[in-house]
Amino acid sequence: MLVIITRWLIITVAILIASFFVPGINVDKLSTAVIAACVLGLINVFIRPIVVLLTLPLSILTLGLFYFFINAFMLKLASYFVAGFEVKGFFSAFFGSLIISIVSWLVNSFISTHKIVKTDDPDYIDLKKGDDGKWR
Repeated sequence: MLVIITRWLIITVAILIASFFVPGINVDKLSTAVIAACVLGLINVFIRPIVVLLTLPLSILTLGLFYFFINAFMLKLASYFVAGFEVKGFFSAFFGSLIISIVSWLVNSFISTHKIVKTDDPDYIDLKKGDDGKWR
């Protein structure tokens, strides 16, 4: 639960930073940014996977660059549902989603801890190739 709240606050701060740097993004107040982060999170959980799946051939064709356009569309969609959160035009949505992605990735990389637990009795056998070409 703490992880969800932390990530929600990170996205809120990222939205506020994007509204500061991108001229076409306006946030009325802090509570609007909190609600926009919640709506953006819900959109990314429920709608984004469907859009990514439907546009998979285009994403493969563009070597993954189309995902930036999907992120911009999701930000624009979130602004449609939240009063007081306004994204004017595609380029504002594009640069805003880019800033939000970079800020959330950067902050999450500092707070995220992934522990690798190595047991003494592994479920697999690690083979190594000897000098004579045989696997041991």
